[in-house]
Amino acid sequence: MLHQILADKQVVLASASPRRKIIFELLGIKALVLPSEVEENEEHSSPQILVQRHAYIKAEHIAGIMPADTVVVGSDTIVYHNKEVLGKPADKYVAYEYLQRLSGQKHYVYSGVAVSYKHKIYTSYTRTAVEFNELSRAEIEAYIETGEPMDKAGAYGIQGYGAQFIKKINGCYFTVMGFPITAFYELVNKHIRT
Repeated sequence: MLHQILADKQVVLASASPRRKIIFELLGIKALVLPSEVEENEEHSSPQILVQRHAYIKAEHIAGIMPADTVVVGSDTIVYHNKEVLGKPADKYVAYEYLQRLSGQKHYVYSGVAVSYKHKIYTSYTRTAVEFNELSRAEIEAYIETGEPMDKAGAYGIQGYGAQFIKKINGCYFTVMGFPITAFYELVNKHIRT
């Protein structure tokens, strides 16, 4: 199990996401949180390459200031709808637009992870399909008023008020929450287990 494999290692989570910190705590992983301040470039690329690249850059940035035997974990999550990345909304108007576009539609959430250990970085990703109920203008406005959409890809959070709008998901819940646990476990199990 992850908490056993990583028990004797220093682990650093290169993320400011409170959701990722909660997931690490749920998994019993004691991690130092050192957010990477690197710029995320949403250049035209396939979503699976994009999330892995962002995760890689975050892990690489923090690994550069840590001892080589530190396990540094970077991650990135995006919402992908109609061949377009819906990142964190810049303001409430963008949040409204995103939620209106997702209303009654299926979209995909991609979550990438990178693990740096002993001068090597390993990456992976997962994808989950999410289908929204039809949302009224009043529902969207009320949701935006909670403030929850403003720091989340696609302008919603599955683990909060946004859960009310999700009709179904096909894939991993934690991918939608922002961290691909299964992909992380597979990387750690394959590359770090001693």
